[in-house]
Amino acid sequence: MAKEDIKIIAENRKARHDYFIEEAYEAGIALTGTEVKSLRAGKVNLKDSYAQVINGEMFIEQMHISPYEQGNRFNVDPLRRRKLLMHKREIMKLYGQVKQEGLTLIPLKLYFTKGKVKVEIAVCKGKKLYDKRDAEAAKDAKREMARVFRGKEY
Repeated sequence: MAKEDIKIIAENRKARHDYFIEEAYEAGIALTGTEVKSLRAGKVNLKDSYAQVINGEMFIEQMHISPYEQGNRFNVDPLRRRKLLMHKREIMKLYGQVKQEGLTLIPLKLYFTKGKVKVEIAVCKGKKLYDKRDAEAAKDAKREMARVFRGKEY
């Protein structure tokens, strides 16, 4: 897939800080017209959202899409449960991983591709506090090395 036909709407940067990303999947999402218009304006928050499997279907919870300003009566609840569109075998595979291994499904980013809204769902494992500190120390060390090498002439 070419990078030029993807327009990123929102990213969940906090998820990369709080979780180890095991595997990522692309899923479609069932939205209303006013929700799509709000997404085009960038009025979405993925920070506390997660996905879960209910009765063989996957849903995304706690994703806040602000009501469209000109939407009047067509607006829906900003935090409503939204259905994710994936193949049944993918859903069952993810359901098995979540139930057996204690992993969680977190949306990483929301984007437009070929006029359709897609969400990248990742199978994640929670980080402990010491894991977060180690990651921060490694990032600081890498930044320091880049700063030192940038000033040197070879």
